[in-house]
Amino acid sequence: MQSTTSATVFALTVFALAGPALADDERLGLEITPIGGYRFGGTFQVEDADTSWKVKDSSSFGLIVNLPHDTNTKYEFVYFEQSSDAELDGVTIGRSIVDLDQRTLQIGGTYEWGGDTVRPYLAASIGGTRIEAAGENDTFFSGSIGLGVLISPDAQFGIRLEARAHGVFVSSDTDLLCRTGPDINICAIRVEGDMLSQIDTFAGFVFRF
Repeated sequence: MQSTTSATVFALTVFALAGPALADDERLGLEITPIGGYRFGGTFQVEDADTSWKVKDSSSFGLIVNLPHDTNTKYEFVYFEQSSDAELDGVTIGRSIVDLDQRTLQIGGTYEWGGDTVRPYLAASIGGTRIEAAGENDTFFSGSIGLGVLISPDAQFGIRLEARAHGVFVSSDTDLLCRTGPDINICAIRVEGDMLSQIDTFAGFVFRF
């Protein structure tokens, strides 16, 4: 339910921003692309230990909205989500697995080249990623860069295929998702390092308005 609400709020925000342009131009060139894919990799190094939390590969989904800028470039608003687990590498007893959910909201753009029907493109965006584990959540600065191809057999419909690298910038020696107080001092994941890196491969149907 929370993921559906997040995607809906995201879409409504983009439509609100596009409203003035729609009023000036009957055909805006707005593109909406629901996507589904599979995300690989991701490691949190455990502080002061020779082990790490490894994010399990899992499915991902999201929504991408594009607005035209000029002939070869577009503005891009992206929402990504992954629900997975983080497993403490080499540990078979105790709390070795935690649920790990990521929700990413970013803004950026694309650069396209090629013909009218098949157009390769480069995409890049920056924003924030909220990571939730063990019932707690923190938000971090994040960025992504992708390479893909847009196939457009029809003016109102297309297919988007892309591989995208994600980077979530966590502070060095971060106690991730911690709860502290007079009677409690725990962290879902205690890590060191600077970035959580993952690769996403996805496809989506492009709808143009």
